[in-house]
Amino acid sequence: MTSQTITAAASGTWKLGDRTVHRIGFGAMRLPQNGEALTPDAVPRDRGQAIGVLRRAVELGVNHIDTAAFYFSPLLSANELINRALAPYPDDLVIATKVGPGRDPAGKWLPHATPEQLRGQVEENLRQLGRDHLDVVNLRVVGTDSLAERFGALADLREAGLIRHLGLSNVLPHHLAEARAIAPVVCVQNMYGVDASPEQKEFLRLCGEQRIAFVPFYSIAGTGRTAGATTGHSPEVHAVARAHGVSAAQVRLAWTLHQGSHVLAIPGTGDLGHLAQNVAAGSLRLSGEALATLDSPTPHRNEQDPKAS
Repeated sequence: MTSQTITAAASGTWKLGDRTVHRIGFGAMRLPQNGEALTPDAVPRDRGQAIGVLRRAVELGVNHIDTAAFYFSPLLSANELINRALAPYPDDLVIATKVGPGRDPAGKWLPHATPEQLRGQVEENLRQLGRDHLDVVNLRVVGTDSLAERFGALADLREAGLIRHLGLSNVLPHHLAEARAIAPVVCVQNMYGVDASPEQKEFLRLCGEQRIAFVPFYSIAGTGRTAGATTGHSPEVHAVARAHGVSAAQVRLAWTLHQGSHVLAIPGTGDLGHLAQNVAAGSLRLSGEALATLDSPTPHRNEQDPKAS
């Protein structure tokens, strides 16, 4: 592949509610800092570099950006970088954000928001992004407790016109059923990758049956999580990468997209070269043999990520 000439259109499209997006998007978690994300002592990234990556992503056809108000480092906020780089926003750009968790100005995690506090988080995202409504808001969940009150509060904000579409993040199947009884759900954003458990794969399949987008996070990072891309790729991933002349990260992304037409990838990076490679992974077609190799049994993780992200 010639990564510099391939655009996100090569990955195909899916509809988030009434908004059509390319299946390769961009995750903004890694944008505000160098090194590990979501830590109080994160080292801010160069502002110009971050803005340049965002603008280049849109030039490469990315029209689905995932962000959150709690994605920030000292001096830099992902939402405000997006605003500075891309406003006035292209008509086809869909910005999805998350609410539920929060961090204080020093970067320390706060208790998850109550239903009453969620409106303040939505308004914070609106202000930082410079929008009068949010395209997609995902309720981020940690644990197995009922989400009805919190999701109901977001459904009220949707009815009020502050939110266009609702989604869920880091949830289990019973959460999805509970939420769908309250309001339409356009996406589920969960941890997922080549080491996915049978339970995770079944949940992805269930979302496809219900025409709900499945949006994996950490699909490249794997066990690296907030620290970034894993270096512990399996021998199978390396073998497929060599056979196709691409990187292991591109194989992990391509495998993820091969899991269903409803799967939307949101790899994040602050590096222009990695950005081009991530977008180009949307054009990588894996053979049945390659997919079988990657699907060989490997150790897997639990279906929920216990950390907010």
